[in-house]
Amino acid sequence: MEVDMNVLVIGSAPDSVQAKDWDMSAFDKVIAINNAWRVTSQWDELIFPHDFAEDKKPTKLLKHQKFVTEDQFVSAQNLFGGFVYAGATMAFTAGYWSLAHHQPSKLCFLGCNMHYNQNGPTHFYGQGSPDPLRDDITLTSLEACSYRMLILAKMQGCDIVSLSSGATNLQVPQTTFNEFLDFQPALVISKTKVGQALKHEKSLNYYVDDGRYWMKEKSFCRDELRKIDQIWIEALTSGPRN
Repeated sequence: MEVDMNVLVIGSAPDSVQAKDWDMSAFDKVIAINNAWRVTSQWDELIFPHDFAEDKKPTKLLKHQKFVTEDQFVSAQNLFGGFVYAGATMAFTAGYWSLAHHQPSKLCFLGCNMHYNQNGPTHFYGQGSPDPLRDDITLTSLEACSYRMLILAKMQGCDIVSLSSGATNLQVPQTTFNEFLDFQPALVISKTKVGQALKHEKSLNYYVDDGRYWMKEKSFCRDELRKIDQIWIEALTSGPRN
Protein backbone atom coordinates (compact mmCIF):
# COMPACT_ATOMS: atom_id res chain seq x y z
CA MET A 1 0.00 0.00 0.00
CA GLU A 2 1.44 3.34 -1.07
CA VAL A 3 1.69 6.04 1.58
CA ASP A 4 1.13 9.68 0.65
CA MET A 5 4.18 11.85 1.08
CA ASN A 6 4.02 15.61 1.36
CA VAL A 7 7.11 17.73 0.72
CA LEU A 8 7.42 21.47 1.33
CA VAL A 9 10.02 23.61 -0.46
CA ILE A 10 10.62 27.02 1.12
CA GLY A 11 12.14 29.91 -0.82
CA SER A 12 13.13 33.39 0.28
CA ALA A 13 10.22 35.56 -0.83
CA PRO A 14 8.79 37.86 1.88
CA ASP A 15 5.76 35.61 2.45
CA SER A 16 7.93 32.63 3.38
CA VAL A 17 7.94 33.83 7.01
CA GLN A 18 4.41 32.50 7.49
CA ALA A 19 5.97 29.04 7.79
CA LYS A 20 7.00 30.01 11.33
CA ASP A 21 3.37 29.59 12.40
CA TRP A 22 2.68 26.33 10.57
CA ASP A 23 2.46 22.87 12.06
CA MET A 24 5.22 21.22 10.06
CA SER A 25 3.96 17.76 10.96
CA ALA A 26 1.75 18.18 7.88
CA PHE A 27 4.90 17.59 5.80
CA ASP A 28 7.12 14.55 5.66
CA LYS A 29 10.09 16.59 4.42
CA VAL A 30 10.80 20.31 4.54
CA ILE A 31 13.43 21.61 2.13
CA ALA A 32 14.86 25.11 2.50
CA ILE A 33 16.53 26.90 -0.41
CA ASN A 34 19.62 29.02 0.26
CA ASN A 35 18.87 31.54 3.02
CA ALA A 36 15.40 30.15 3.73
CA TRP A 37 16.80 27.96 6.53
CA ARG A 38 16.52 31.12 8.63
CA VAL A 39 12.74 31.21 8.21
CA THR A 40 12.11 28.21 10.45
CA SER A 41 14.24 25.71 12.32
CA GLN A 42 11.87 22.92 11.26
CA TRP A 43 13.60 22.02 8.01
CA ASP A 44 15.21 18.73 7.01
CA GLU A 45 17.31 19.63 3.99
CA LEU A 46 19.07 22.80 2.92
CA ILE A 47 19.70 22.91 -0.82
CA PHE A 48 22.08 25.46 -2.32
CA PRO A 49 24.30 25.96 -5.42
CA HIS A 50 28.08 25.65 -5.55
CA ASP A 51 28.57 29.41 -5.12
CA PHE A 52 26.45 29.80 -1.97
CA ALA A 53 28.71 31.61 0.48
CA GLU A 54 30.02 29.73 3.53
CA ASP A 55 29.06 32.54 5.91
CA LYS A 56 25.42 32.20 4.82
CA LYS A 57 25.16 28.55 5.83
CA PRO A 58 24.12 27.36 9.30
CA THR A 59 27.08 26.50 11.50
CA LYS A 60 25.34 23.59 13.22
CA LEU A 61 22.90 20.97 11.99
CA LEU A 62 20.40 18.98 13.99
CA LYS A 63 20.55 15.20 13.68
CA HIS A 64 17.78 15.10 11.07
CA GLN A 65 19.15 17.97 8.99
CA LYS A 66 21.54 17.80 6.06
CA PHE A 67 22.91 19.81 3.15
CA VAL A 68 21.97 18.98 -0.44
CA THR A 69 24.65 20.18 -2.84
CA GLU A 70 25.42 19.75 -6.52
CA ASP A 71 26.96 16.40 -5.65
CA GLN A 72 23.40 15.20 -5.09
CA PHE A 73 21.01 17.43 -7.03
CA VAL A 74 22.78 17.45 -10.41
CA SER A 75 22.25 13.73 -10.95
CA ALA A 76 18.67 14.07 -9.71
CA GLN A 77 17.89 16.87 -12.16
CA ASN A 78 19.59 14.95 -14.95
CA LEU A 79 16.96 12.22 -14.50
CA PHE A 80 14.47 14.79 -15.77
CA GLY A 81 16.50 16.02 -18.74
CA GLY A 82 19.04 18.31 -17.11
CA PHE A 83 19.37 22.00 -16.34
CA VAL A 84 19.07 23.40 -19.86
CA TYR A 85 15.51 22.13 -20.23
CA ALA A 86 14.43 22.27 -16.57
CA GLY A 87 15.51 25.84 -15.80
CA ALA A 88 18.61 26.65 -13.76
CA THR A 89 17.25 28.45 -10.75
CA MET A 90 16.98 26.87 -7.34
CA ALA A 91 13.18 26.67 -7.11
CA PHE A 92 13.12 24.32 -10.10
CA THR A 93 16.23 22.48 -8.93
CA ALA A 94 14.66 21.88 -5.50
CA GLY A 95 11.50 20.69 -7.21
CA TYR A 96 13.27 18.14 -9.38
CA TRP A 97 15.44 17.03 -6.44
CA SER A 98 12.25 16.39 -4.49
CA LEU A 99 10.65 14.46 -7.33
CA ALA A 100 13.71 12.30 -7.86
CA HIS A 101 14.78 11.68 -4.29
CA HIS A 102 11.57 11.80 -2.24
CA GLN A 103 8.97 10.93 -4.89
CA PRO A 104 6.17 12.80 -3.11
CA SER A 105 2.47 12.58 -3.83
CA LYS A 106 2.19 16.33 -3.15
CA LEU A 107 4.96 18.87 -3.61
CA CYS A 108 4.28 22.28 -2.10
CA PHE A 109 6.16 25.52 -2.66
CA LEU A 110 6.22 28.54 -0.37
CA GLY A 111 8.05 31.78 -1.04
CA CYS A 112 8.98 30.73 -4.56
CA ASN A 113 6.78 33.00 -6.67
CA MET A 114 9.85 34.42 -8.46
CA HIS A 115 7.99 37.73 -8.69
CA TYR A 116 9.73 40.76 -7.21
CA ASN A 117 8.13 43.84 -5.65
CA GLN A 118 9.82 46.97 -6.97
CA ASN A 119 8.47 49.08 -4.10
CA GLY A 120 9.38 46.86 -1.16
CA PRO A 121 11.61 44.04 0.00
CA THR A 122 12.33 41.36 -2.60
CA HIS A 123 13.19 38.72 0.01
CA PHE A 124 12.25 38.03 3.64
CA TYR A 125 15.64 39.43 4.72
CA GLY A 126 15.32 42.62 2.63
CA GLN A 127 16.73 43.19 -0.83
CA GLY A 128 18.24 40.35 -2.82
CA SER A 129 19.14 39.40 -6.35
CA PRO A 130 16.22 38.33 -8.60
CA ASP A 131 18.06 35.23 -9.78
CA PRO A 132 15.20 33.67 -11.82
CA LEU A 133 14.87 36.87 -13.88
CA ARG A 134 18.50 36.92 -15.04
CA ASP A 135 19.25 36.62 -18.74
CA ASP A 136 20.05 32.93 -18.88
CA ILE A 137 19.76 30.38 -21.70
CA THR A 138 17.84 27.99 -19.41
CA LEU A 139 15.26 30.58 -18.31
CA THR A 140 13.78 31.68 -21.63
CA SER A 141 10.31 31.15 -20.12
CA LEU A 142 9.52 30.69 -16.42
CA GLU A 143 6.00 29.74 -17.45
CA ALA A 144 7.25 26.90 -19.65
CA CYS A 145 9.68 25.73 -16.95
CA SER A 146 6.79 25.69 -14.48
CA TYR A 147 4.53 23.74 -16.81
CA ARG A 148 7.29 21.26 -17.60
CA MET A 149 7.89 20.49 -13.92
CA LEU A 150 4.16 20.39 -13.21
CA ILE A 151 3.51 17.94 -16.04
CA LEU A 152 6.47 15.64 -15.37
CA ALA A 153 5.48 15.54 -11.69
CA LYS A 154 1.91 14.62 -12.57
CA MET A 155 3.19 11.85 -14.83
CA GLN A 156 4.83 10.25 -11.78
CA GLY A 157 1.76 10.71 -9.59
CA CYS A 158 2.66 13.97 -7.84
CA ASP A 159 0.55 17.12 -7.63
CA ILE A 160 2.50 20.38 -7.36
CA VAL A 161 0.92 23.37 -5.63
CA SER A 162 2.03 26.74 -4.34
CA LEU A 163 1.07 27.84 -0.82
CA SER A 164 1.90 31.43 -1.74
CA SER A 165 -0.73 33.82 -3.07
CA GLY A 166 -0.52 36.82 -5.35
CA ALA A 167 1.42 37.57 -8.51
CA THR A 168 3.70 34.74 -9.53
CA ASN A 169 6.06 33.48 -12.18
CA LEU A 170 5.85 29.99 -10.72
CA GLN A 171 2.88 28.89 -12.77
CA VAL A 172 1.40 26.12 -10.63
CA PRO A 173 -1.98 25.94 -8.88
CA GLN A 174 -2.21 28.05 -5.74
CA THR A 175 -3.92 26.98 -2.53
CA THR A 176 -3.43 27.52 1.21
CA PHE A 177 -1.75 25.67 4.05
CA ASN A 178 -5.14 24.91 5.58
CA GLU A 179 -6.51 23.46 2.34
CA PHE A 180 -3.59 21.83 0.53
CA LEU A 181 -4.16 18.30 1.89
CA ASP A 182 -7.58 18.12 0.24
CA PHE A 183 -6.76 20.24 -2.79
CA GLN A 184 -6.78 18.29 -6.07
CA PRO A 185 -5.64 20.32 -9.10
CA ALA A 186 -7.62 19.50 -12.22
CA LEU A 187 -5.08 19.56 -15.03
CA VAL A 188 -5.74 18.69 -18.66
CA ILE A 189 -2.48 17.52 -20.19
CA SER A 190 -1.94 16.87 -23.88
CA LYS A 191 0.06 13.65 -24.14
CA THR A 192 0.72 14.45 -27.79
CA LYS A 193 2.34 17.78 -26.93
CA VAL A 194 4.32 16.25 -24.07
CA GLY A 195 5.64 13.63 -26.47
CA GLN A 196 6.60 16.33 -28.97
CA ALA A 197 8.42 18.37 -26.32
CA LEU A 198 10.39 15.40 -24.99
CA LYS A 199 11.24 14.26 -28.51
CA HIS A 200 12.51 17.72 -29.44
CA GLU A 201 14.60 17.87 -26.26
CA LYS A 202 16.12 14.48 -27.02
CA SER A 203 16.90 15.40 -30.62
CA LEU A 204 18.71 18.60 -29.61
CA ASN A 205 20.62 16.73 -26.90
CA TYR A 206 21.33 19.85 -24.84
CA TYR A 207 22.52 17.67 -21.98
CA VAL A 208 25.45 18.51 -19.70
CA ASP A 209 26.34 15.68 -17.36
CA ASP A 210 28.06 17.79 -14.68
CA GLY A 211 25.32 20.43 -14.71
CA ARG A 212 27.65 23.28 -15.61
CA TYR A 213 25.78 24.19 -18.75
CA TRP A 214 27.20 27.72 -18.87
CA MET A 215 30.53 26.28 -19.95
CA LYS A 216 28.85 25.07 -23.16
CA GLU A 217 26.26 27.81 -23.59
CA LYS A 218 27.49 28.78 -27.07
CA SER A 219 26.42 25.37 -28.36
CA PHE A 220 22.77 25.94 -27.40
CA CYS A 221 20.27 27.72 -29.64
CA ARG A 222 17.93 30.08 -27.80
CA ASP A 223 15.38 29.95 -30.64
CA GLU A 224 15.17 26.16 -30.41
CA LEU A 225 14.64 26.39 -26.67
CA ARG A 226 11.84 28.91 -27.22
CA LYS A 227 10.20 26.41 -29.59
CA ILE A 228 10.30 23.79 -26.83
CA ASP A 229 8.95 26.35 -24.34
CA GLN A 230 5.91 26.90 -26.55
CA ILE A 231 5.21 23.17 -26.81
CA TRP A 232 5.31 22.78 -23.00
CA ILE A 233 2.95 25.74 -22.63
CA GLU A 234 0.54 24.20 -25.13
CA ALA A 235 0.81 20.81 -23.40
CA LEU A 236 -1.07 22.07 -20.36
CA THR A 237 -4.30 22.87 -22.09
CA SER A 238 -6.33 23.84 -19.02
CA GLY A 239 -3.82 26.27 -17.49
CA PRO A 240 -2.25 25.90 -14.05
CA ARG A 241 -4.97 27.41 -11.86
CA ASN A 242 -7.89 25.18 -12.80
